[in-house]
Amino acid sequence: MKTASLLEAVHHLVLEEKKAAELMTPSPVSIREGATVYEAIELLTRRGISGAPVIDAAGRPVGVVTREDILVHDREVVDCVAPAGVEDSAGADRVRDIMTPVVFCVSPDAPASRVVREMIELKVHRLFVVDDLGTLVGVISVLDVLRHMTIP
Repeated sequence: MKTASLLEAVHHLVLEEKKAAELMTPSPVSIREGATVYEAIELLTRRGISGAPVIDAAGRPVGVVTREDILVHDREVVDCVAPAGVEDSAGADRVRDIMTPVVFCVSPDAPASRVVREMIELKVHRLFVVDDLGTLVGVISVLDVLRHMTIP
């Protein structure tokens, strides 16, 4: 397909009126707020993801931890040599201390148009889907939205 034809097709993509529950990735990888920064690094690296929701003991999202949060944290940690016999505690810092403590959520029955509008207005790449109790049940990324777009 030529570039002009591809661009024209993109201008005509349509997102059917689905619900957030149909767009989301269910049961997303998450990390508890009390986990260490080392555990967060291990999780993100092992799963090959750039960020994860941070949940409290009840499973409610309380923030997001991303690779960028970890990099900023690492830049702020003063590099020093610990005295003999004393372990470096920088990696023992907790996710709750470095996460972005802002959570943007929608309910499973939110229409796709609202999901897209909120992503654009909030300038975010993902929204969390929570049930009536505020428990995390899914995540919708920009890629999830694009997967559901069709050419009429």
